Amino acid sequence: MSENNLMWIEKYRPRTLDEVVNQSETVNGIKALLKTPATMPHFLFAGPPGTGKSTVALCIARQLMGEELRKLVLELNASDERGIGVVRERIKGFSQIIQSTPSGVQFGLVILDECDEMTKDAQTALRRIMETASRTCRFILICNYQSGIIEPIQSRCSVFRFRQLDETEAGSYLNRICEAEKIQADPKLLTRIVELSDGDLRRAVNFLQVIATSSEDRRVGLSNLKGFLPETQSDLIRSMLKLAEQGEFIKARDVMYELMGKYGVSGREIIRAANREVSRVPEFKEKQVEIVRALGDYDFRLTQGANEDIQLSAMLAQIAQIGRK
Repeated sequence: MSENNLMWIEKYRPRTLDEVVNQSETVNGIKALLKTPATMPHFLFAGPPGTGKSTVALCIARQLMGEELRKLVLELNASDERGIGVVRERIKGFSQIIQSTPSGVQFGLVILDECDEMTKDAQTALRRIMETASRTCRFILICNYQSGIIEPIQSRCSVFRFRQLDETEAGSYLNRICEAEKIQADPKLLTRIVELSDGDLRRAVNFLQVIATSSEDRRVGLSNLKGFLPETQSDLIRSMLKLAEQGEFIKARDVMYELMGKYGVSGREIIRAANREVSRVPEFKEKQVEIVRALGDYDFRLTQGANEDIQLSAMLAQIAQIGRK
């Protein structure tokens, strides 16, 4: 596929560890362990979405495997609904075809994403897979929350934590893309995009591409954000919270249904966005602690598989009760 036809998140994805944005401490630690590839340990990458975990994993794969990348790297989603059995069989088959590479690496690389979404039983099975395949495979496990990974797996890995991107670094990265694409972007627009992305560089690049491609003259500014989806979502989330706090439960729930139905926002995304908006609404200053505690309770329930509709409705009802105090 031509580079011109690639999405920008792929077109401008770092291809070496030196190109990774704003994770210097983590990258330097990984480089130190890669000086002797043969003794490379398993890795566990933890951190928020869009901070470079998968990108760093691919950079490692590219550095170690070179031209044998496609043959010696297996990428899987560890929370695949088909179950840990399928993951086990694919790794077993993969581990049996490993051969030495010109760089002297004598193992394959298995990249497992979303490991923290696996059940504890599935993680226990994964630990066993890591043990039986360790002679011919190294594992890079990727997760958003390290606390969601069982201790036996953590103890078998070198753990690296990825932090949210600094706004200045993220803005500079977006500016480099604009220069490469010959886009004239208002610095205020780039700052607002970074704010909307909340430290997620992947999301920021997607926002920029959507806005840039909607402009015929390749000039974009804050006016191009009008009607833009994330801005609309942010306003709707704030409106939903205010209505709930004022006791307008039915109206608040209608806004919630609009977010879920019209915009396809998931329950957990609504709660995360609500958590950000609470601190930005002056009226919530005295009730902020109670509201945030409620959001945390319902986020936990959703992680346990509870029904989104019922839990978010209950959350709005509780915020209404907090507002009446």
